[in-house]
Amino acid sequence: MTYDDPHPYLNDTHRYLSECATEAARVAHGVPADRLDAPTHCPEWDVRALVNHWVLYTSHGLEHRALRTPLPEELVARDFTADPHWADAYAAQLRRAVAAWSDPAAWEGEVDLGMASMPADELAGMLVKELAVHGWDVAVSTGQDFTVSEEVGRFVLDVVVKHGEIYRQYDGFADPVPVPSDAPAFDRALAGSGRDLGLRSS
Repeated sequence: MTYDDPHPYLNDTHRYLSECATEAARVAHGVPADRLDAPTHCPEWDVRALVNHWVLYTSHGLEHRALRTPLPEELVARDFTADPHWADAYAAQLRRAVAAWSDPAAWEGEVDLGMASMPADELAGMLVKELAVHGWDVAVSTGQDFTVSEEVGRFVLDVVVKHGEIYRQYDGFADPVPVPSDAPAFDRALAGSGRDLGLRSS
């Protein structure tokens, strides 16, 4: 399953959104129902809380950012995992979100984030990072891998390096974890965001 749409890719970032959405949908379908209450490496979050955050911001949030509309409070409060078919619903919502970003208008101007605004193309890059990094969080918490191309890995690494200090100011990233300088770009991005790559073998 891929997230291609009838329109040609507008730019590389849209292509990266599509790639990460495809991988996120695959990982979601691999989350066992009996692991939802299991702990994760994210402080105070079990798998259910992590999945709900992931689904909310990387599919619904992704679409609403493209459309310049606020997230409804009902979505913010929803337990998506209460639906036994939540992974199917997430995959469908990812498809809608990626399609929303296929509209050239989605890339124009700035997006109001409430306290500030950001150029749409820059925000889209940060959303690619959210899909990939939180996808990895879900994957390692449920015994899976989250795999991206080296091209996407380099892109995510650039986002982590550029915005890392801001994320750390708001507790979105932990302190960087040491990693070999010749490690794959996605590994360096994960380490730069404070993820312990050793979790993949645990």
